[in-house]
Amino acid sequence: MKYDYDLFVIGGGSGGVRAGRVAAQGGAKVALAEEYRMGGTCVIRGCVPKKLMVYASGYSEAMSDAEGFGWSIGERRFDWGKLIGKIDDELDRLEGLYRKGLDNAGVEVFNARATIKDGHTVQLSTGETITAKWILVATGGRPFLPNVKGIEHVITSNDVFHLKALPKRILVVGGGYIACEFAGIFNGLGAKVTQFYRGAQILRGFDGEVRGHVADEMIRKGIDLHLGTDVMEIAKKEDGLHVTCTNGSECVVDAVMYATGRLPNTEGMGLAEAGVKVGRRSEIMVDRYSATSCDSIYAVGDVTDRVQLTPVAIREGMAFVETVFNDNPTAMDHEFIATAVFTQPEIGTVGYIEEDAREDFDIEVYRAAFRPMANILAGRDERMLMKLIVEKSSRKVLGCHIVGPAAGEMIQLAGVAIKMGATKEDFDRTVAVHPTAAEELVTMKEPVR
Repeated sequence: MKYDYDLFVIGGGSGGVRAGRVAAQGGAKVALAEEYRMGGTCVIRGCVPKKLMVYASGYSEAMSDAEGFGWSIGERRFDWGKLIGKIDDELDRLEGLYRKGLDNAGVEVFNARATIKDGHTVQLSTGETITAKWILVATGGRPFLPNVKGIEHVITSNDVFHLKALPKRILVVGGGYIACEFAGIFNGLGAKVTQFYRGAQILRGFDGEVRGHVADEMIRKGIDLHLGTDVMEIAKKEDGLHVTCTNGSECVVDAVMYATGRLPNTEGMGLAEAGVKVGRRSEIMVDRYSATSCDSIYAVGDVTDRVQLTPVAIREGMAFVETVFNDNPTAMDHEFIATAVFTQPEIGTVGYIEEDAREDFDIEVYRAAFRPMANILAGRDERMLMKLIVEKSSRKVLGCHIVGPAAGEMIQLAGVAIKMGATKEDFDRTVAVHPTAAEELVTMKEPVR
């Protein structure tokens, strides 16, 4: 059978765009449909604008620190509109690069919503029906909102970048990395921030000591963190949003932001009609090669709910092209993926957390907690935390966890060593770079008792 295209990609995020572009560069006839803006969650409403906001929010503390180094700082004033305008300009630039890359590779782009009719056919919202030998679903995810009375008054991480003004008082609901990152952003920009999390500690899934360290520092920086607390009801009144808590108390804020998890974007896509199996969270079920239960349909990125990280989606997209178009079956390796969380303080992490490692291995834990040099003259008590999780028998470093300035930058390089199977003695043999915070990674001599 002759098809209109060799590959049809649904979704213009990082994974879909990379797969489509590389397949086209290899000679395949490729089309891609995106119903919103090219770049997906990461570029348009996630990693990129969020990181720019993290930078902006950090300057309030940096200006205070500067006085400890002899600088005289004058009047301080933050302009929300100016920041959002600059961020919008950067997002426009990046979206243009995504579109240019697809165009240069010869990918035909449809600015429309695409749904699946069968294993080789997609239906566009413009009315067109298109056939393809292969279909790749890369539609990402969306914020989850619970069934709470008054939920229509809240915003999500998607809406933050469209706010007309900085809320003076904001409640952030959730304890994951998105909630904690935005709590830090709003706090640094000058808002009064309250955060509710229904669990016993924020950042579930991260190393326990890291979780406690970050929570303590967030509170020290002024975030009013309430653990074991959730929202019962939200009512809009003249003086703001009145939020009734599970403990019976009430707070009044100008905005409520929910960051209580994300769900795969599979609703109404016609997956069942094509024989594509989905899981209980609506994620597309795939094998290690990103193949679905329909032979001609693959899926990559957050829509599969494996590891929700942009670089992972890109790698999965590349592995898909190798498997399907280059006759080189390639599975994405999801083990030992380094990642950063841009809370304040920042987290860098790779490999096993201490709690999981203790269940599976006989381990040693090496730890360093210290005040970075920059904080001494600044007069800040904030401390850094570094941990290495080491298997006793093989001496391999199974995990590395860093909390503090530039943790994300450090973990990228530590991730290379751990992915290669470095031992604690490999770290010990490495000469320290002095004076840096990172030197602590190679100077921790005695395990914690």
